[in-house]
Order: sequence, then C-alpha cells, then structure tokens
Amino acid sequence: MEQTRTCVTADDPCIVCTDAAIRRGDTTIWSHGTFAIPRGTVTTVVGTNGAGKTTLLNAELGLIPLSHGNMRVLGGAPGTNNARIGYVPQSYTSDIDSSLTAEQSVLLGLTGTRFGIHPVTRAQRAKTREAMEFTGIADKAKLRLSELSGGLRQRVAIAQALVSDPELLMLDEPLANLDLASQRATVRILAQLNSELGMTIQIVAHDLNMLLPILDGAVYLLDGHPHYARLDQVLDSDLLTHLYGTTVQVVTTPQGDMFVTPALTRPDASADTHRTDEVAQFHHHEYDHDRAQ
Repeated sequence: MEQTRTCVTADDPCIVCTDAAIRRGDTTIWSHGTFAIPRGTVTTVVGTNGAGKTTLLNAELGLIPLSHGNMRVLGGAPGTNNARIGYVPQSYTSDIDSSLTAEQSVLLGLTGTRFGIHPVTRAQRAKTREAMEFTGIADKAKLRLSELSGGLRQRVAIAQALVSDPELLMLDEPLANLDLASQRATVRILAQLNSELGMTIQIVAHDLNMLLPILDGAVYLLDGHPHYARLDQVLDSDLLTHLYGTTVQVVTTPQGDMFVTPALTRPDASADTHRTDEVAQFHHHEYDHDRAQ
C-alpha cells in the first residue's frame, strides 16, 4: 500500500457528473445527474432496488455508456483510468473459482488471468503479500477459497482490488450476506484505507448503519436522479423517508451511537432523533477516522 494521505479539496474531485443520464432500451434508469465526489472521501451510493446504484458504478468504469451528459473519473473519461481503480463486485464471493487459493485469487489483481504460462515475479508476490497482510488474511494464503468463510472471502476480494495500489476503490454491497463480526472487520479495513492512505472509497449499500462511522457523504438516487450531499445533509428523517418510501428515523442511543431505522409510525416530537448538525459527534465512536481538511 504505497499511497500517502491526500488533502481533500473541492477543487480536486474524484468523480464529476454533469447532467448525466443512463438509458436501457426505452427506459431511463436515471437522469440529470450533476454532482462531484471529493477525493479522499468515503461515499455510499444509496437508493431503492432498481434505482440504478450498480449502474452508476458501471458507468464510472466505462462499462455502460451515458445516454446524455458528461462524466469524469480521476480526471478522465469513464474507463480510461480503470488501472487506477480497484473494484469489488457484489457477485465476487459466489462467482470466483473456489478451487483457487487465497494467494492465487489476490494475484489475479496483478496478472489478470487464471491460466497461462506467465511467471509470477518476486515483486508481484511481495505486493500480494502486502495486500493480504493489510486485510488480515496473510495466514490464509495457501487455503482454498472453498475453505474460507464468506467474510474471509470478502477480504480476499478487497485484497485483490488493492494489490495494484488503486486511487479509487469501488465496492458493490460488500457487507451483504456477512455476519456482524465480518461486517465490522470489513468496515475497519475500509476505515484504515481511507484514514491512513487517503484512498477514495465508493460503496453501494442498502443498509447505512454499519458504514455510518466512516462515511463523509452519499450519492442518493431519488425520484430518478442522482444527488451528492455530505453525510450531515443526508441523515435527515424526511429525506430518508422519501428516499426509501417508508417512514425512517435517525436516532441515537444513550451511548451516542446513531442508527437509521424504519418506523411503523411517524416519530413524535419526543423521539430521540438526531439533528443533522450533530452528525459529527458520531464519527469518533468506533473508528478513529482522521479527516483531512
């Protein structure tokens, strides 16, 4: 992991969309996307099923063309800077060949192929070892993926995405189908990548709660349009209720931890709601997430 902590400035965004739109056949997936995601931040992409969250990542990778507007990723057109992007797809843990060892899987992030006669260099093995140590799976190097839990396989996927020292890490539902301990371990890795290396991270997620301590902002797909806002602006009960189509509360526990939770009825005036200007209090609870200013 060779990156150094970067300074976050509004003048140096990682991803910029200008009136961007995506169509599939005669259907508009989303449109009028105008926003910028700052470098060195952790951003989630949220919205209902079918809103186009994964579609946004695919567009940023140049896998899906825009039907309108413009998009820049790391200063270039989508797809032109993919060598500087690490990507963890949602289907990784189910699609990857389970007969591969953890080390072989991480090496794919450098060699790009399972087969062939390409020799693995000493430098590639060193990079692989470094990525596996960072994600806490160095001792699993010789185990086959079939021998690993879902949480450990997810860490293999992250190590594979990190092995080429990306500037931007994209993850599609990285916490899905993981137990609580594995979710926490994954979030700790992401927090460390951002706080120590300044890596920009973009995470598609359904449930915000586990990610809240490390998030800076969110792209939320509302009424067919993607918007970006800081976390304190997104954590608003009215906004989230509109976004998810069900009553949502932003609440705090007596210990100060914050949660986003559905409610059967609208919260009354006495509910322990968390004001948007208090969001910063939450960021110190579990992760020492040093933000560059």
